[in-house]
Amino acid sequence: VQLQASGGGLVQPGGSLRLSCTASGYALDYYAVAWFRQAPGKEREGVSCISWSDSDTYYTDSVKGRFTISRDRAKNVVHLQMNSLKTGDTAVYYCGVRKYGVKWDQCLDPDYWGQGTQVTVSS
Repeated sequence: VQLQASGGGLVQPGGSLRLSCTASGYALDYYAVAWFRQAPGKEREGVSCISWSDSDTYYTDSVKGRFTISRDRAKNVVHLQMNSLKTGDTAVYYCGVRKYGVKWDQCLDPDYWGQGTQVTVSS
């Protein structure tokens, strides 16, 4: 099981990025997909999650109204659209998957992790 997060980069405050979480060799259909981030000197935190059936989405308070998680089942990818980025969003972003995950606490305990992608918000 291989996951890959991509789409990071350098952006100015107020800008946007779209991250993608893709899987190699298997379908994400039955997995909740969560995004996490880890800033230098800080613990990893859960950012957002979409349940396996897409019926529920979750966001940590600091990103509500700015970030949107979505799934494209045809392309086997989950996106995190990040708008109105702030310097405090700077971190390495990871995705993780939890089979049949529904609730936020399940999303925070993934079965598999992907490699991260760096997001830097700076002027």
